[in-house]
Amino acid sequence: MTRLAQTAGLNDVQQEILSTVRDFVDKEIIPVATQLEHRDEYPIEIVEGLKELGLFGLMIPEEYGGLGESLLTYALCVEEIARGWMSVSGIINTHFIVAYMLKQHGTQEQKDTFLPRMALGEVRGAFSMSEPALGSDVSAISSKGVRDGDEYVLNGQKMWLTNGGTSSLVAVLCRSDEGHPEGTPPHKSMTTFLVEKEPGFGEVRPGLTIPGKIDKMGYKGVDTTELIMDGLRIPANRVLGGTTGRGFYQMMDGVEVGRVNVAARGCGVAQRAFELGVSYAQQRHTFGKPIAQHQAIQFKLAEMATKVEAAHAMMVNAARKKDSGERNDLEAGMAKYLASEYCKEVVEDAFRIHGGYGFSKEYEIERLYREAPMLLIGEGTAEIQKMIIGRRLLEEYRFQG
Repeated sequence: MTRLAQTAGLNDVQQEILSTVRDFVDKEIIPVATQLEHRDEYPIEIVEGLKELGLFGLMIPEEYGGLGESLLTYALCVEEIARGWMSVSGIINTHFIVAYMLKQHGTQEQKDTFLPRMALGEVRGAFSMSEPALGSDVSAISSKGVRDGDEYVLNGQKMWLTNGGTSSLVAVLCRSDEGHPEGTPPHKSMTTFLVEKEPGFGEVRPGLTIPGKIDKMGYKGVDTTELIMDGLRIPANRVLGGTTGRGFYQMMDGVEVGRVNVAARGCGVAQRAFELGVSYAQQRHTFGKPIAQHQAIQFKLAEMATKVEAAHAMMVNAARKKDSGERNDLEAGMAKYLASEYCKEVVEDAFRIHGGYGFSKEYEIERLYREAPMLLIGEGTAEIQKMIIGRRLLEEYRFQG
């Protein structure tokens, strides 16, 4: 039998990259992930290993020192990393989104300044869109950037920054009314600002504070933070793309590929849960035989494996659609929705297979059980995905009466 979630049509370079990443995950991440997660400890050595592998520059063009790989290659690498420890894939993801936004929308000066150092992992990215009272309503953003000569002054509070403390470059979405008359739709008066800062917590530059890590149920190790701007001054040349009013579209472009990433994470976590479940089912005996020989457990394994395969196929389809240059919000929404929901279900079934031992912190499945729920809300809730999918379907299947 072949392993689950295989991808057809990969070239030799892609296969070599994935083989290297899988080997790294098996040797360097899985053996230490649960211990680090329980201590909520940032995986410094793992991150250094990822830098050596070149993964921070996986999709950055070769002219800037990256590997110039596709979104598909990146998503498959994320799937492997999340299989080892989902928090590590989060460290990579937010960095990747900022690098992608720079590549797609940045000025030449911004690309030359940041992308080579991002490819090496010397500059690590975070992006900031959400706010404490915002939820999924991006149009309600209240953080604001006001022009003052050759600078912008930023004020406001942002929420849920992955890499908020360890990053040195944050893409921040704010309102900017300059050049946008009263009555302009909110999404047309938003701007993405590139904010450079020192890694760490507290006041990381004048006017910018990272209060500290948010204590979470799961998704530990990676730092999730708030960001507070109080008279933060940044040069006008740090407006992404050099023109105000384009921030909403830039962020949505980044979130679109981010949803492929979240789908990949769901696939990776689900794969690991299946591996743990099928392995434990062959070791645990009840009524004189391994529980894997009981039909009820075989049914669970069959359902789990089918969900892993289906989620992987949709994730690959969404990545390939984006790589082709086509619009993929429908495919990305479907992949993110299905992969996150199936991930939750596969993890729960593996948890059930473990019985009482699944509730023990000594077993890896306990960690996965706390990590899976984050995927249900990351990069947009299931309800948001359904709304996106529904609207796109109505565009494609418009009634001709």
